[in-house]
Amino acid sequence: MTQGPLELEDLPGVGPTTAEKLREAGFLSVENIATATSADLAETAEIGESTAKKMIRAAREMVDLAGFRTGKDVFEQRKEIRKLRTLVPELDGLLGGGLETQAITELYGEFGSGKSQIVHQMAVNVQLDEDAGGLNGSAIYIDTENTFRPERIEQMVHGLGIDADPADFLENIHVARAHTSDHQMLLVDSAKGRAAEMKESGRPVRLFIIDSLTSHFRSEYAGRGTLATRQQKLNRHLHELFKLIDENNAVGLVTNQVMSNPAVFFGDPTKPIGGNIVGHTATFRIYLRKSKGGKRIARLVDSPNLPEGEATFMVEEAGLKPC
Repeated sequence: MTQGPLELEDLPGVGPTTAEKLREAGFLSVENIATATSADLAETAEIGESTAKKMIRAAREMVDLAGFRTGKDVFEQRKEIRKLRTLVPELDGLLGGGLETQAITELYGEFGSGKSQIVHQMAVNVQLDEDAGGLNGSAIYIDTENTFRPERIEQMVHGLGIDADPADFLENIHVARAHTSDHQMLLVDSAKGRAAEMKESGRPVRLFIIDSLTSHFRSEYAGRGTLATRQQKLNRHLHELFKLIDENNAVGLVTNQVMSNPAVFFGDPTKPIGGNIVGHTATFRIYLRKSKGGKRIARLVDSPNLPEGEATFMVEEAGLKPC
């Protein structure tokens, strides 16, 4: 079996043009090709069905699709997962100890619910030693709405109550402003190179932030006629992010906008943008909302192994704090 992450271009006869066609159609990985039908692949890539069959055969040889592992093997692999703590006990308890590496955590909520406050705090906390709740790493922050504020990082570093220079923390947060959805996707690709460069440094990238994930996609693809294209691009974007966090044993943290569902007469009509693509791809989904007295409520809506529940926290000048 081939070692390391596989790209579509590793398949025999697949050049950049064919690979791009496949990715645009949703075939994002060698695994996707290995599980495709020859008819679908031939139509998508505009190749003969016999060529498609050869491509599928080659993909199946490259990936161990039939390989079963014992639950013990999976359990051993999960021992590599680390937890990035918010340092708010109730919130960390809700998350089973903190934000998991090798998983995407999605924060969604209305304006002012605390999404950007949390990602700023995590960009600080990730730099702490593991025994202090961090991952002794650095952060890559893709900013789509001009929300990153270095002054906020300074306040949060002071709020930790440790003897540290905020400038050192700012040095370990690598920020890029995305102007379009295509630019945003390109930045994730660029982040791959930056993370590879920093792997052997004392501060490997342990946190990838996109704030917000859906803003550009929502504004550029308005109307039902563009929905399929938008969802395909969003799907590809999230899968590229997943590859990044897997390769770097890092936390993926994305924020998401919300919309109001007028069909809901009882309960909360707020729902996140991105539909099932984001819903199925994010490992953990957290709904944030404001409460009385400046409190924020975080509700764990979806998780593969944790029960639904709520936790309250405060957003103060010093950062996230218990109520």
